[in-house]
Amino acid sequence: MKAAVITKLGDIPQYKDFQEPAAGEGGTLIDVKASVLENFDKVTVNGTHYSSKKLFPQFPAIAGTDGVGMTEDGRLVSFGDIKRPYGAFAEKTIAGYTFPVPDGIDAASAAAIPPSVLTSLLPLKYSAKLQPGETVLINGATGVSGRIAVQVAKLLGAGKVVGTGRNEDSLKLLSTLGADEVINLQQPDNQLAEAFTAAAGENGYDVVIDFLWGHPAEVLMNTFIPGEAGFAKRRIRYIQIGEKAGSSVSLTGSALRTSGLELMGIGKIPNEVLADEISNVWNWMKEGKFYMDIERVPLSAIAEAWQRDDLAGKRLVIIP
Repeated sequence: MKAAVITKLGDIPQYKDFQEPAAGEGGTLIDVKASVLENFDKVTVNGTHYSSKKLFPQFPAIAGTDGVGMTEDGRLVSFGDIKRPYGAFAEKTIAGYTFPVPDGIDAASAAAIPPSVLTSLLPLKYSAKLQPGETVLINGATGVSGRIAVQVAKLLGAGKVVGTGRNEDSLKLLSTLGADEVINLQQPDNQLAEAFTAAAGENGYDVVIDFLWGHPAEVLMNTFIPGEAGFAKRRIRYIQIGEKAGSSVSLTGSALRTSGLELMGIGKIPNEVLADEISNVWNWMKEGKFYMDIERVPLSAIAEAWQRDDLAGKRLVIIP
């Protein structure tokens, strides 16, 4: 079969022949139909992620961690937990788990949309416990996951959603996706701080979901420092998810002491809620609730796709 093959960590995957997996190799044999090329795939193959060595214990190996495909009995499923050295960027693979894909949803959409939705749905609903009418700031809303987060926040009942980004055209698009206000991050720090404060309004932000981190997060968190002494007047549940603007921040004590700022990651999500939330995502997809810019790329072009840097707001889906 054909696959995206690497011979060591740091390789750019190449379209090559690879031994085809067989049924009974400790999982479900999958005829792959679609798999998303995400940054996670790149950093794990590059060897810079903490899970790289576990994901690739031997070589040659195939890149890709999950996707959508057909089982031997003709069911379309999403799959993951791949038995190595196989991977998702291939004509066939061996999966440790599968979830059925409902009728009426195509393979590329089924591969691309649910992971991005769950990335914001689970922390907003279970970590931050977003309540109807609350104000949400999506820091880094012009990327694929950020755009989806805007839509998810509105579906969960947010009263006001503010999105940030650097691309002017993408910021304009956010308004059609549910953002009530947008902030261009490409301005001096003092003006950016004023924009954060103005968009927060009198009641401030209740929830922040941050795909950027780095300096934009520093500017934002410094706006939470109260101007008067006393106990915090509100909670600001701040969820750190991505680090496109930097992996660290300089955080002053005053930004935490009485601001009400509560920093968290995605947090502990109960396993028992996943099936229900995936079902909710499928239903929303059937109702046409999500917009995502999806580009389908043949597996044969994996090396070129791997090196592309023109993907602002776009999701690449690899099709064998």
